[in-house]
Amino acid sequence: MRKLATALIILLLSVNSVIAQEHNDVVITGHVVSSGEHIPFVNIFLENTRFGTTTDVTGHYMLVDLPVGEYTLVAKMVGYKQKKQKVVLKAGETLEVKFDLEEDVIHMDEVVITGTKTFKRQTESAVIVNVLDAKTIEKVAAQTISESLSFQPGLRMETDCQTCNYTQLRMNGLGGAYSQILINSRAVFSPLTGLYGLEQLPTALADRIEVVRGGGSALYGSSAIGGTVNIITKLPQRNSYEVTSNNQLISGDALDYNVNATLTALSQKRNAGMAMYAFHRDRDAYDHNNDNFSELPQISNNSFGINSFFKINEDEKLEANFSSTHEYRYGGEMIDGPAFMAKQSEERTHDIIMGGLDYENNLSMRTNLILYTAGQYTKRKHFTGIAPDGDQELTDYNNQPPYGHSKNHTFQFGTQLNHAINDFLGAGTNIFTFGAEYVTDDVYDQIEAYNYLIDQNTRNFGAFVQSDWSLTRKTTLLAGVRADQHNYVDKLIINPRVSLLVKPHQNTQLRLSWSTGFRAPQAFDADMHIAFAGGGIQTVELADQLEEEKSQSWSASLNWDRPTEKHIVGFTLEGFYTQLKNAFVLEELGNDSNGNSILEKRNGGNSQVYGATFEARANFDRKLQMEAGLTLQKSIYDEAVAWSEELPGVKDYLRTPESYGYYTFSWTPAQKISLSLSGVYTGSMLVPHYGLAGDPGTPEQDQLYKSDSFLETNLKAGYTFELKRIDSSIQLFAGFSNLFDNYQDNFDSGKNRDSGFVYGPSKPRTFYFGIKLFN
Repeated sequence: MRKLATALIILLLSVNSVIAQEHNDVVITGHVVSSGEHIPFVNIFLENTRFGTTTDVTGHYMLVDLPVGEYTLVAKMVGYKQKKQKVVLKAGETLEVKFDLEEDVIHMDEVVITGTKTFKRQTESAVIVNVLDAKTIEKVAAQTISESLSFQPGLRMETDCQTCNYTQLRMNGLGGAYSQILINSRAVFSPLTGLYGLEQLPTALADRIEVVRGGGSALYGSSAIGGTVNIITKLPQRNSYEVTSNNQLISGDALDYNVNATLTALSQKRNAGMAMYAFHRDRDAYDHNNDNFSELPQISNNSFGINSFFKINEDEKLEANFSSTHEYRYGGEMIDGPAFMAKQSEERTHDIIMGGLDYENNLSMRTNLILYTAGQYTKRKHFTGIAPDGDQELTDYNNQPPYGHSKNHTFQFGTQLNHAINDFLGAGTNIFTFGAEYVTDDVYDQIEAYNYLIDQNTRNFGAFVQSDWSLTRKTTLLAGVRADQHNYVDKLIINPRVSLLVKPHQNTQLRLSWSTGFRAPQAFDADMHIAFAGGGIQTVELADQLEEEKSQSWSASLNWDRPTEKHIVGFTLEGFYTQLKNAFVLEELGNDSNGNSILEKRNGGNSQVYGATFEARANFDRKLQMEAGLTLQKSIYDEAVAWSEELPGVKDYLRTPESYGYYTFSWTPAQKISLSLSGVYTGSMLVPHYGLAGDPGTPEQDQLYKSDSFLETNLKAGYTFELKRIDSSIQLFAGFSNLFDNYQDNFDSGKNRDSGFVYGPSKPRTFYFGIKLFN
């Protein structure tokens, strides 16, 4: 017993000796400033170690019990350029290190995650990732995510219904179903929520939006052929609040009132925090051609959400998010009373909840494990109806009006392991990423009066592996493969991808990319939209034995940025080509027993989409900033598509312009004054127009209309007052959307209008003014 006690004492003394040796009394102190002012909550850490802290409210920091040796000390803060400093740490010494950070106005080298599923700087990623940050969203006065996405190269938001204003995002010339919409990298946007979802999400929830164009995002599975949009929600960086009220007057007639608020809170130790947002919107219906039928529907939206994190310890972290949306919209004949009493109308009531939970564990300095789950549930009540002309038919219609209901849920479960190997095969560091995920989506959408029913349950299990290998300081090879087992496809789908990054110069990156993808033969968002055309309704059906659609994508790009002490200029030139095999097409099948038109989704052979995108950016002395992008492209089928029984088919993609782009200019002549000018350009395109013989508000027969090109110009001015006593500021702002009223002026009129004959800007000239209170 004495021997055991003696051994325990010796062991304890040994442990205490080891612990004592680890505490070398190495300390670093200092502060962080920018333009002479101290900055709180800046991340300070030793690179490639677990030692770190943040500056306090006075901008000062202290690191204690540090290891001995040569290290790199890093100061990092969102909105500022990262700075590094070499330090030599010796036992028993205290070192003072001060940082003077430079504000990062143009954000030319942000950390992104969407391109590779790992954190990479933009200039280090083998896949091009564009970032739409909160500052750019504020410049264009966007209130919803959909309003902001047109200000990215290769992206175009399109309104596809004159009655309900259903929209879709088009990327590189491909339709909305080819784009993967993610919330915090999770695929919770189902085909049903994709109908109106981007309009229902307020910009208040977004910290930034990352965009990957083309099939280089194949790691995200099906529906990512055109590209991926990843909406990254806000997490707290400091204790803050912001309340913004934006009041809009549409063409001097309809009011659109928006208010959003955000609140972020951090614990004293900064190991837990929460960001909350709330959004309210009320918009009147707007009638552009004075026929008492709206071109912009009435909308009422109430949303709120919470994003939070909790650090269990230095290596483990939990992140959780939750949001709830209630939206009502009504479009059609502008009457008082229930929707079925209108001659033609659409009514939608959505209740949507979304949420997700991530667990992250840094198992070691080189290994990282992520477990995640996410989901959404949507309940929708809807009406889509057009009153018959006959007395008996009208009586039957009123006795059984075409109300419908929808239920939809989506769940995703997954895991991801990242492991870095230094000097891999004698070359640079290789980050291996392994992952698996399961996504299930169940949608039930029914209108009994039309015998309309979509009862669809999709299940997909995917697994992926990726190698992100820095061969040299100037060369990175990204190679990966994803395998998917989809319940609508008989066989396992294998999709490889390869991307190469070469940096011949510090300011230049060359990229080459090849990837494959697929779309399952299921109903996507556009297929679930019921349109008005030819005096009745128009629905989409899936053809028997519909096969999956496969793709191959190639891209090459040159990225160049030239920073100087006061100026930054740069450009990106990218060429892209995507080939689709068994491409999905919509062809008119005929009418049902009620006289309603049916479009059938079929495999239509092959098609190609190819083109080039040019981006330019500049920042002059932090006072004048410019960004612009232009896409030139061509989208054609190998075989003509018969979209109408009355007309011969065409090979061109419909509703797809061969040129489109955007620009933003911002000028800050003084710290309190901000001015911005922005615009969205869309070239001419072929728009299908369904007619009804003998109706004065529609064409006599179907026609293929070639639209004019249009330029939507926006202007905004703001002035900020400081409220020093409460450490806050107030900004007053005002401006115009679509300043020169370049809006469509040839809408159909009356109840038999073709609701799909809509193109151009989403709204006419709109004056807005507002106030923002923030700290």
